[in-house]
Amino acid sequence: MLQPLDIAIILVYLVGTIIIGLTLRKKAQKSKDDYLLGGKNLPWYMLGLSNASGMFDISGTMWLVTLTFIYGFKSIWIPWLWPVFNQVFLMIYLSAWLRRSGVTTGAEWINFRFDNGKGGRWSHTIIVIFAILSCLGFLAYGFIGLGKFVEIFIPWEVVSGYVPFTVPAAYIPHFYGIIFTLFAVFYSVIGGMSGIVWTDVLQYTIMTISSIAIAIIAFQAVGSETLNVPDGWMNPFFGWELNMDWSGIIDEVNTKIASDGYSLFSIFFMLMLFKGILASIAGPAPNYDMQKILSTKSPKQAAMMSGFSNLALMPTRYLMIGGFSVLAILFYDKLDLRTAGILDFEKILPAAIQQFVPVGLLGLLLAGLLAAFMSTFAGTLNAAQAYLVNDIYLKRNPDASQKKISKVNYASGIVVVLVSIVLGFFVEDVNSILQWIVSALYGSYVMSNLLKWHWWRFNGEGYFWGMLCGIIPALIFPIFTDTLDLYYFPVILVISLVGCIVGTYSAPPTNDDVLIKFYKKTHPWGFWKPILEKIKETEPEFEKNKAFGRDMFNVVIGVIGQTLLVVIPLYIILHENIPLIISIAMLIVCLIILKKNWWDKMKNEPNINEK
Repeated sequence: MLQPLDIAIILVYLVGTIIIGLTLRKKAQKSKDDYLLGGKNLPWYMLGLSNASGMFDISGTMWLVTLTFIYGFKSIWIPWLWPVFNQVFLMIYLSAWLRRSGVTTGAEWINFRFDNGKGGRWSHTIIVIFAILSCLGFLAYGFIGLGKFVEIFIPWEVVSGYVPFTVPAAYIPHFYGIIFTLFAVFYSVIGGMSGIVWTDVLQYTIMTISSIAIAIIAFQAVGSETLNVPDGWMNPFFGWELNMDWSGIIDEVNTKIASDGYSLFSIFFMLMLFKGILASIAGPAPNYDMQKILSTKSPKQAAMMSGFSNLALMPTRYLMIGGFSVLAILFYDKLDLRTAGILDFEKILPAAIQQFVPVGLLGLLLAGLLAAFMSTFAGTLNAAQAYLVNDIYLKRNPDASQKKISKVNYASGIVVVLVSIVLGFFVEDVNSILQWIVSALYGSYVMSNLLKWHWWRFNGEGYFWGMLCGIIPALIFPIFTDTLDLYYFPVILVISLVGCIVGTYSAPPTNDDVLIKFYKKTHPWGFWKPILEKIKETEPEFEKNKAFGRDMFNVVIGVIGQTLLVVIPLYIILHENIPLIISIAMLIVCLIILKKNWWDKMKNEPNINEK
């Protein structure tokens, strides 16, 4: 039960978000770019902290605590479902490629790549549809996670006397989700991107303090208690099967492992890696991550922002995740994980907070986690607004006044929130919506967006049919099967690829002038020989991008470094000193390589410092 001090801390934070939204309201109303991208004048490190804060969400943290509790060090691979290492691809080269366009949204980027002909219009329409579906999915995902979280700390018995209507037990989490969603709506809709970024920096500060405090509590507990876990829990490496047996320790965990579908871990890992690499090369999906990249001052700062997001997020987040997971294992018998008599392992995080966090720190931590939800929600909402306003309303009303645009911004934000709340009522748990987003829905995105960077002949018609042929099965498959969404990712991928190829050859290539402009400005590597030859006719000194080998090598080093940033906090909490020293030494080597082979080379890359 929350104490007065905890409640006061949470209220101070919520009031602070309102003040930030009101303070930045005038700046947001200056122009479309000021509202959606902060005027492209925000410092890269603030955008990096904001991006890290946006990825430090309640639903994801609940999911990761559950994974770490059950699978131990093997859980470090499962977030590759997102894939988390897409941030490394962005840091190494993709953020710079994307930022060179100078556009406002991913859909506007599509016109930059395919022009405004029939194919460009079709592809523009399908990416707007995908972006809105994606944003609504993420909003529903955050919504249900927040509701489950708050339910533990504010028992319905306390609230029910003040609510003039009856709420069924199954929908109590949704009620809480609606209440706290309203605060996120306020500062994001009123303050725009600047309001989101400044609030995110406040939120990141709170989360960092909380994470360190939780890690210290867990570190001290490990020193005086014995960690009773299955064989292999402490080992990040794995064989063909998972072989994680909790029998005699916490028997119910075995049922959870069976339902997750990770038992054949090598097959799962290979599918996850295959999907993750393709998704990463395809570039960022049209959500808050892309909007932060487009908000930076230059391509170089876009790359710096993506790299800094990794450094800011991983160690801080895993101090908290590792701390709560360890405490939950040590004192499992003290946790209440049942809802309406059903065991729910996704409640490990809130139950552990309630059990182990002292007064004062509890209020700070809850404020931080509520902040994490609102950060993700606000960033995603901003992205959805960008597509609705920039790519739908302004396409039909290009001469609309700034006052009218502001009203449409507000209205679109409210509509998106209402729809996402309705969708949230149909979501059973965090894992189900997460699996659908990262596997099924993103499966429809991968092939079209991979080809758009790397193949000159790929046109707007190919993009449209590839996306459409992926989105339709992504929406239909979950109705007819309970199979883990990752396992039908390859099927969606093949269907989408067929759509890409057939669609591409059903229409002429994109206009040469459009392709030449895109290739010169973005300068990607890939299959661009016919376009390169046409450029060389007038600019013989122009050279193709030969950095593919170097970029891929740097990606591998970056992924190793990112993974080390995950395991180092876990080793600290568990007093595993020898693995800790080895991991730190490996991380230093990775940083030295990236300094020489990425950072120093990036400074001399064409267009990297241009705005």
